[in-house]
Amino acid sequence: MIRQSLKYRKTITVIGFLCLLLLVYLLLILKRDINDKVTSHQRLSKKEERIFESEPKREKHVKLAKMELDKNIHSTIKELQDAKARIEHLEKKIAILEGRIPEKYPDVKYLGYKERKRILVTGGAGFVGSHLVDVLMTQGHEVIVVDNFFTGRKRNVEHWFGHRNFEMIHHDIVNPLYIEADEIYHLASPASPPHYMQNPVKTIKTNTVGTINMLGLARRVGAKILIASTSEVYGDPMVHPQPESYWGHVNPIGPRACYDEGKRVAETLAYSYAKQENVSVRVARIFNTYGPRMHVSDGRVVSNFIMQALQNLTITVYGNGKQTRSFCYVSDLVDGLLSLMASSYTLPVNLGNPVEHTIEEFAMIIKNLVPGCRSTVATGAAVEDDPQRRRPDIAVAEANLRWSPKVTLKDGLQRTIDYFREELSRTTFYNNQTYMDINVKPHN
Repeated sequence: MIRQSLKYRKTITVIGFLCLLLLVYLLLILKRDINDKVTSHQRLSKKEERIFESEPKREKHVKLAKMELDKNIHSTIKELQDAKARIEHLEKKIAILEGRIPEKYPDVKYLGYKERKRILVTGGAGFVGSHLVDVLMTQGHEVIVVDNFFTGRKRNVEHWFGHRNFEMIHHDIVNPLYIEADEIYHLASPASPPHYMQNPVKTIKTNTVGTINMLGLARRVGAKILIASTSEVYGDPMVHPQPESYWGHVNPIGPRACYDEGKRVAETLAYSYAKQENVSVRVARIFNTYGPRMHVSDGRVVSNFIMQALQNLTITVYGNGKQTRSFCYVSDLVDGLLSLMASSYTLPVNLGNPVEHTIEEFAMIIKNLVPGCRSTVATGAAVEDDPQRRRPDIAVAEANLRWSPKVTLKDGLQRTIDYFREELSRTTFYNNQTYMDINVKPHN
């Protein structure tokens, strides 16, 4: 009992001592908190006194802080503007890259190796050539485009890039070309006056030396060749309308002679090769043609008038405006070229639209087709050696090819105006940028 009592007493003593220590510790903490509060209050009072005593100095600090804030805001705005510019630059780069990759190839018919032909189109990236390439590709043939891009553009045929049936060769036909082909459409040559007058010697060489090279290629590989001639071989005609039997009225030393005489020599070369080397030749005399993919600055009547009307500029008619032209839509011309190549007719054939309009009438037709056009029609100086009347006699084509134009002038011009409007609104590359006329059915 005594031991147990001593044990309890010792335990109570220890607990009491611990409680005393705890109490002392709490009193010390409380005292320190009070001292801290007093000190803090004293410091705050002194700071308030200093601020109160030096109010101008405080205002100076506020102004400095505000200036620093404004500087930071301007810096942030500049950084945002730089970031926006970089984003826009990257978006343009992405658009260019996307524009080079076709989303989907146009539908192409499958042909077996017996039906499928290997077809060469010189000048295939040009206005008429690219439309011809579209039809040949959709028919299922293998197409080789040769172009030096003097007037042609890759954009005209880029929707076929990468297709197994399509091949592009950057080449000038003034130099020999060694490839295999079953048929050759020889369309290579600048065709608008500003383009062929820009380098007349080059124009003559393309239509003479270039034609010799293509005829030589046709002879070597046994290919059938179609020579794209022109209504310009008739010059300023004395016979109206112009039949294929008319020999023409051409100035051999005038500003247009490089093209007129170059094409006349090309025809002579074609029939010389046909007689001497038994080359199978076809010759198409192409009259004024218009449609999408025309070069916006080629100086032709259609492109000039449409561009001026869309921009509300003065529509300029050179001369008195009474000279006449006949305009054929490009799909009709392509259909005629295909029909001529497939036929057995070997003499020259006129391909054009026999519906004739004066240039003055044509300017008013285009003006009325452009909504809200405020352009006026004015006359300018006449162009040297400009033909006064131009209309094809297409009796030979109708009889031997069963061909005649189908697209009306109004419909064709509306499609062409839509194309030029899109060209004017273009600011960068983008997908589906190549105009392919889905309304035109492939030639069977």
